[in-house]
Amino acid sequence: MIYIRIMSTVHDVAGVDLNLVRVFCALLDEQHLTRAGTRLGLTQSATSHALRRLRRLFADPLFVRTARGLAPTTRARELSEPVREVMRALERCFREQEPFVAAQAVRSFSVATSDYGSFVLAPPLIERVAREAPNVDLWLRSLGASFEEQLVRGDVDVVVVPTTKRELPVGIRSRPLYRERLVCLVRQGSQPKKRLDLAAWTSLRHVLIAPGGTPGGVVDETLAQLGKRRRVALSVPHFLLAPHVVASSDLIVTVGARVAQAFAELLPLSVFEPPVKLPGFEMRLYWHERHHRDPAQQWFRDVVRSAVEPAPPAA
Repeated sequence: MIYIRIMSTVHDVAGVDLNLVRVFCALLDEQHLTRAGTRLGLTQSATSHALRRLRRLFADPLFVRTARGLAPTTRARELSEPVREVMRALERCFREQEPFVAAQAVRSFSVATSDYGSFVLAPPLIERVAREAPNVDLWLRSLGASFEEQLVRGDVDVVVVPTTKRELPVGIRSRPLYRERLVCLVRQGSQPKKRLDLAAWTSLRHVLIAPGGTPGGVVDETLAQLGKRRRVALSVPHFLLAPHVVASSDLIVTVGARVAQAFAELLPLSVFEPPVKLPGFEMRLYWHERHHRDPAQQWFRDVVRSAVEPAPPAA
């Protein structure tokens, strides 16, 4: 509870009409009852009533009549600067929120995502931010055990991860970014055919990307529904390690198409469509409610969204 000590009396701020602050400042400036009321859009009677309330509140006449108008008392002069500061603070509180000007901003934004998310998001995001907001810095952070807790604690501004099926805490917002399909990567020349049938595909030695270190996934689940199995010859914890391993071996890996196409341009790799229809996944943007209406955060979320929008199809 906040209190104001006035003379020997303590007043609870909750019981003080803040409109009296406006009246006090107007009287200080105009030193005239009618002119102060006109400035505030009040009648002379209403202004006079407000002055009486101020006098009771501060236990002081505050303004005394002279030949030139109303002269502030010693107490009013003592209160002048503190009350004006209160008025300035109130004006700042109720002023319309200023828009975020990216070109003039000097600050940083943080994103938590996986190595896959960083690989897909970072290059276009860096380019877009550098073009629109040259003095804005980016921090790419690792995902914690619970990305929701990272947002709740304020450790990061946004999180980019596959859509989660678990229930989210109150205050977490999200929107879809893009859908990703799954394709296969093999070393160039290791497979003579451009498309593998199911038998040939399952006979190969597969790489499993298991960030959590547990077996299984959409490929194994799909094969199980068909009564088939594959051999997982290698399990790795990181998405970006698998293409390098495949490029120097006869292994095959199933990854998101964006990662596959990018690595096929960097390494001696070929991209294959899997012989069975595999469910893709949706990447989603998460943020906390407290940032939802902040203009700077709104701009940044729009930049993240546009950075990973699919390019228009070639003619």
